[in-house]
Amino acid sequence: MDIAVIGLGLIGGSLARTIKLHTDARVFGCDTDPETVSRALAMDAVDMELNDEKLRGCAMVLVALYPQAAADWIAAHARLIAPDALVIDCCGVKETMMEAVMPIARERKWHYIGGHPMAGREYSGFRYARDDLFDNASMVLTPMPEEELPILQKARDFFMDLGFRRVQFTTPPIHDEIVAYTTQLPRILASAYVRTPMAARHKGFSARTFADMTRDARMNEELWTELFLDNRDALLRELDDLTERLAAYRDALGRSDAEALRALLRDGRERRESLEEA
Repeated sequence: MDIAVIGLGLIGGSLARTIKLHTDARVFGCDTDPETVSRALAMDAVDMELNDEKLRGCAMVLVALYPQAAADWIAAHARLIAPDALVIDCCGVKETMMEAVMPIARERKWHYIGGHPMAGREYSGFRYARDDLFDNASMVLTPMPEEELPILQKARDFFMDLGFRRVQFTTPPIHDEIVAYTTQLPRILASAYVRTPMAARHKGFSARTFADMTRDARMNEELWTELFLDNRDALLRELDDLTERLAAYRDALGRSDAEALRALLRDGRERRESLEEA
């Protein structure tokens, strides 16, 4: 099978390397940065650079670009994608992607599934790509409503073969709602937390907690601004809810209300323990 990987950054580069490690597929890759393509070729992450002719022969196309760039690339190359080929994007938002790509897929008669590999690092770029990035990770897939079972099984088997622990099928709205809480909100928290003047004084007074709280602040602001705005409504709901819950802790402290503070901390502990049990 021939596979095209569009965008050879952290996710696309890791996909290319992982496909080469775990399958016999030929991988054709492209990137806007010629040096990245050269590096990928030198490291055998891709077999050849992708061009229009090779794209026509690919049975699978993995698009690992920012959301708008991904939608634009798919629209520009839709006529070159073979009928019955499977196109999967790897963007962190799904409703906007599905709205942009589904009409094209239906018109051109190829298959499209929205995808989101739940894995990453605080660094970006091909130099940080790894062939074990997805080991034991979850792959979220949002297929078109009319998609047939054999295509869904093909996608599931493909990602399981790459080392993913789980393939989770869902709808775009559910994906975006949950990811606003699990992925996007923590990054806003990390960014806000590290911006306090106290952060500069942490050395010698911090351990793993500070590192864990601030790690996600090291993010690509261009990508995450786009993701946050694409998922604006769901993320605003999570921010409003968190602000309300934080106010309860602040009020208990302001009143020196030990019982209320103890109850909040107990509830948090018990909720965390119940997640571990589940």
